[in-house]
Amino acid sequence: MNKTPIIVLVGVVCLCAVGGCGNTGWLLTPVPLNERLVENEIKCDSGWFVRDKIAVVDVSGVIFNDRSKGLLGSGENPVSLFIEKMDKAQADPNVCALLLRINSPGGGVTASDIMYNRIQEYKTATGKPVVAVLVDVAASGGYYIACAADEIIAHKTTITGSIGVIVQAVSFAGTMDKIGVTAQAITSGKMKDMGSPLKPLDPADIKVLQGVVDDFYAKFVAVVDAGRPKLTTAQVKTLADGRIFTADEALANGLVDSLGYMDQALAVAKTRSGSDRVRAVMYGRPVGHRANAYSMAPEVGAQFNLINVDTTTLMSMARPNFMYLWSGR
Repeated sequence: MNKTPIIVLVGVVCLCAVGGCGNTGWLLTPVPLNERLVENEIKCDSGWFVRDKIAVVDVSGVIFNDRSKGLLGSGENPVSLFIEKMDKAQADPNVCALLLRINSPGGGVTASDIMYNRIQEYKTATGKPVVAVLVDVAASGGYYIACAADEIIAHKTTITGSIGVIVQAVSFAGTMDKIGVTAQAITSGKMKDMGSPLKPLDPADIKVLQGVVDDFYAKFVAVVDAGRPKLTTAQVKTLADGRIFTADEALANGLVDSLGYMDQALAVAKTRSGSDRVRAVMYGRPVGHRANAYSMAPEVGAQFNLINVDTTTLMSMARPNFMYLWSGR
């Protein structure tokens, strides 16, 4: 079958009004038909033909393996976007080092671990250095991810630490009793409705949840222990009581290697790469694109009917969620 090529002409047109509108105009900006990540240079050493690159990859906001949600719709899945950026950096032979810029209080246990594991895979596959720079907050899951780096640099005002696990278990049973609502779950076993917000929390539920928390906590301690070889396991456990640290405290306790800013972090990454001249690049796109297994299917448009209650969302908020998250009190 003959295939007819399709030619698309893309350009920029500026139309200026000529009657009573002053300098009003309309700018038609072309949008790439391919929505995959594009590379943007943010800094470059002087000279011609600088080929080696330091890829700057952001880890920002609360980390969930789900699309971010807002009033008018949903955005990207942070895990999917992170993996897509890591894939692009790994596929580029000119990338000589990776710089993780982390500004996150953490998030889901699994989401944090997926991102940590992807960095480890990158290091194993490429043998190239990874440096982490901590910005405002790099706590709990944010610090968990930083432990995959070869060197950690914190801003002087960074809050970090919060090594540990939290699960919030909610019960609406008391409120339901007051308004005359009862719930009865028909289950195949007595623990099937464990942690349900529709029944009171009992000691058996709490014991099981505590066991899961302890298991995830042990994994967190092991990650910090592996990422901070100068600390003993006993020292890590002493620091891993959930407290947060200032940058100075983190440096004194060996949780970070030095204090500095992006320029210093880029210099460290350049030194570790062994390159004489480098370009710092970031990856981004103007609109959403789903490219791997962690992407989510498109969601329906925003709902403005206040009577329409999404019970699935309510239940997901109420069920116990295991988090590497600094949530405060």
